[in-house]
Amino acid sequence: SMGSLLLTAGQKGCRYSLPNSRIMIHQPSGGFSGQATDIEIHAKEILSLKKRLNNMYVKHTGKAISVIQKSMERDNFMSASEAKSFGLVDKIIETRSEIADIKKTKK
Repeated sequence: SMGSLLLTAGQKGCRYSLPNSRIMIHQPSGGFSGQATDIEIHAKEILSLKKRLNNMYVKHTGKAISVIQKSMERDNFMSASEAKSFGLVDKIIETRSEIADIKKTKK
């Protein structure tokens, strides 16, 4: 979802997940109604958005565009470890002490 894009586009090395997190990626969706011309306008916009989002995921995960397109064809739910392997997150925080360590290194 858009939350996964915000997570993935974060600063490399600072994209964290908790072990029980679920992260979902998918293509844009929407419902349109109205005249055919209006629906066509919306369809063009959503296809443009899909292309931009795919390119952002390519940039931040290092995956090929074909991998991103296939992965986002339908709702794709990932565990924290799957998201890390996919390149959406950098580290899975397992303990509270890891959070304290992160805070110390940021000072």
